Amino acid sequence: MGKKDLAWESIGFSYRETDKRYVSNYKNGEWDKGTITSDATVVLNECAGVFQYCQSIFEGLKAYTTKSGSIVTFRPDLNAERMMDSARGLEMPPFPKERFLDAIDQVVKANADWVPPYGSGASLYIRPYMFASSPVIGVKPAEEYQFRVICTPVGPYFKGGVRPLSICVSDFDRAAPHGTGHLKAGLNYAMSLHAYMEAHQNGFDENLFLDPATRTFVEETGGANFFFVTKEHEIVIPKSDSILPSITRRSMMIVAEKYLGLKVTERPVRLSEINSFVECGLCGTAAVISPVGKVTDHGREIRFSDCQEAMGPVTKKLYDTLTGIQLGTVEAPEGWIRKIC
Repeated sequence: MGKKDLAWESIGFSYRETDKRYVSNYKNGEWDKGTITSDATVVLNECAGVFQYCQSIFEGLKAYTTKSGSIVTFRPDLNAERMMDSARGLEMPPFPKERFLDAIDQVVKANADWVPPYGSGASLYIRPYMFASSPVIGVKPAEEYQFRVICTPVGPYFKGGVRPLSICVSDFDRAAPHGTGHLKAGLNYAMSLHAYMEAHQNGFDENLFLDPATRTFVEETGGANFFFVTKEHEIVIPKSDSILPSITRRSMMIVAEKYLGLKVTERPVRLSEINSFVECGLCGTAAVISPVGKVTDHGREIRFSDCQEAMGPVTKKLYDTLTGIQLGTVEAPEGWIRKIC
């Protein structure tokens, strides 16, 4: 058939219905064999557990067309493992890792015409998700669940592409101590929506959420992890039990140490110290790596000197190396790239 006729360089980050998706149902204590379908609708009972008690988890990963023309995914095994952890945290039945990987492969192959071409700056965003499907009225886990995988072609996550972002310190808490902040649960993102809209209304791109216990340490934004760079080019990454363990962040740490020879330190980072850093960035599947130009703390501006006009030099090296691995122009560590077709 050939690639879809889209303006790949300007498609933006939004949902566009594609041809096929994967569906598997959990009933009587086991997952069925699963299937690829053209039907984009979901039909549920009005009392389904996902509506009543928010039993819903998801993942996000991308498929890329490499320089050689292959279609690949980036470390999908880690997405499978993280989704299993999220399922256990919400008392949902984990979807088996090998079946997860097979479902991703099937969906990408079935929608190969929607994978943006190499050099377009776009990718195929893949969204595996699971929700409680059987009726529940008392507060308890549901008995039946549905696992689905959808995909859609996307451009840059932030409007305007890769540019220094403006972030504000939020008065809201993203997660609770000993809560679900480390899980990729839909309820965590619902908690951030009001803060996200308020930030936008005030002219900011995103929020900086602080630790909920003391409100003195940097956590993350609503959809990405932070990292900072010192004058000596040391990369400092906030550490907390309520931060989502980003696959991009974990990969970036290895890239920094093994490819670029940089020192990486993962530790709690106080808000009061971020003015000592020369670069700041966000990392995550959707955003990949985005520079932050300034953080505004209730009227006080904290600017990162090396990220005012564009990516700072360290952030740029991280971005170029990581995206090079994803697109096949830089040799990947063993097991990072899964070739689909």
